[in-house]
Amino acid sequence: MHPVIIFEREIILRRDNGQLTKADFEAVKNQNPVERYFEEKSTDMQVLVLLSKDKLPDEYQSITLRDYFASHSEEENFIAFRARALASWYKDTVFCSLCGTKLKSHGRLTAMTCPSCGKTVFPRISPCIIVLVYKDNKILLARHVQRNQDIYACIAGFIEAGESAEEAVKREIKEEVGINVKNIQYKGSQSWPFPDQLMLGYTAEYESGDIVLQKEEIADAQWFDPDNCPASPKPGSIAYRLIHGEI
Repeated sequence: MHPVIIFEREIILRRDNGQLTKADFEAVKNQNPVERYFEEKSTDMQVLVLLSKDKLPDEYQSITLRDYFASHSEEENFIAFRARALASWYKDTVFCSLCGTKLKSHGRLTAMTCPSCGKTVFPRISPCIIVLVYKDNKILLARHVQRNQDIYACIAGFIEAGESAEEAVKREIKEEVGINVKNIQYKGSQSWPFPDQLMLGYTAEYESGDIVLQKEEIADAQWFDPDNCPASPKPGSIAYRLIHGEI
C-alpha cells in the first residue's frame, strides 16, 4: 500500500524517513481532526486528509509538496500529487450539478455518482501551457504578481475553451508581456495539483514586439542570460527543467 497524509498543500512524513503505516495513520488521526479518508485500488493508495496539523506528534513533520517534489522519485511524486489532487477534488465535488442531490462514491471507479439521476463525475483536470521564450542567446523570465517570493519563471496560463495548446501559448505571451512568438515546440508535461493543472511545456522563439506588462498578472519581465538567471523555480518542476535545458 501507499499511505499518504495530506494537509492543504503539505505532506506529513515520519522524521526518521520511514514508510508510513496504519499505525501512523492512527497516531496522527487521534491527535488531529480529519477531513476525509479514501482509498484507490488502482494505485494501491490510502489517503488521510487533515483539517488541522496543530497537534502533530513529535515523530512527524510536514513539508510543502513543492519541497517534497524536489527531493523524491517520480513514483513517490506521482502518489503524493495524485493524493493531493483527489483530496481537493473530493472536497469540491459534493452535490450533483444537474439535480442537486448529494453525490456518493462510485465504488468501482475513481468517480462520484448521483443516486438520483445517475450522473457520474470524474476528477477534473485543467490543462495549462508553460513556455520558455528564446531571443538570440537570452530567455524571457517573468515575476508574477501573485508570488510571495522574488521568483522569476516561465510564462504560463490556462488553455481556454476552443483553443489548441499552441494557440494558448501565443495568446498568453501576447497578453502577459506583449510580444509575438514563432516556432512553438512541445517539450513535455507535468501534473501540478494546485489544485488540478496539467502543465504542457513548450519553447518558442521571439518574433516581434516590445515587452509590455499585463500589470494585473506580471510584476516584471526581462531577457536573461541562461547562465546568469535570477532565482527560479525549484528543481523537479517543469519550469526548472525548461529554464535549465533539461527537456
